[in-house]
Amino acid sequence: MLHDSLRQPAIDAFAFDYVLIDCPPSLSLLTVNAMVAAQSVLIPLQAEFYALEGLSQLMLTLRDVRKMANPELRIEGVVLTMYDGRNNLSQQVEADARANLGELVFDTIVPRNIRVSEAPSFAVPVLSYDTQSRGSQAYRALAAEMLARHATQRQGANV
Repeated sequence: MLHDSLRQPAIDAFAFDYVLIDCPPSLSLLTVNAMVAAQSVLIPLQAEFYALEGLSQLMLTLRDVRKMANPELRIEGVVLTMYDGRNNLSQQVEADARANLGELVFDTIVPRNIRVSEAPSFAVPVLSYDTQSRGSQAYRALAAEMLARHATQRQGANV
C-alpha cells in the first residue's frame, strides 16, 4: 500500500519536505489510495461548469476517506486552473469557488495556456518546456504561495 511505502524508514534518508502525488482527474482507486497515503490534498479546479459539480463529489469522497482510512486528511487548498479572465464562465466559477470555499482557494490562478497543454506531449514538465510561459509563472507563484501558507501555519503553531 502507498501509505506504508511512504512511511518506511528508508524514505526518511531522502529528507523530503514534500512528496507530491499527481493523480488522474477521476475518482479512481489510484486517487483514493493517494488520499489514504496523503496528509493533505491540493485540488485543481478547472474554470468550467462541470468542475464545480465534480468538486462536490470529491468533497464527499474526502469525507469518506477521512471516516474510513485517514482521519488526518485535510484540504491543502483549491487552485483555479485553465482560467480565461475574458470568459464570464471562468469569472463565475471563481466567484462561486471563493464564496463557498473562502480561504481554501489560492490567490494564484493558473491561466489557460497552450504551453501547459503542449508540455505533456513532449513528456516534459511545463517548467522545463517553457520556463517563461504564463502557465510556468503561475505554477511557480502557486508553489511560493503554498510555502508561504506553510510558513504562516508553522509560526502560528509556535506562538
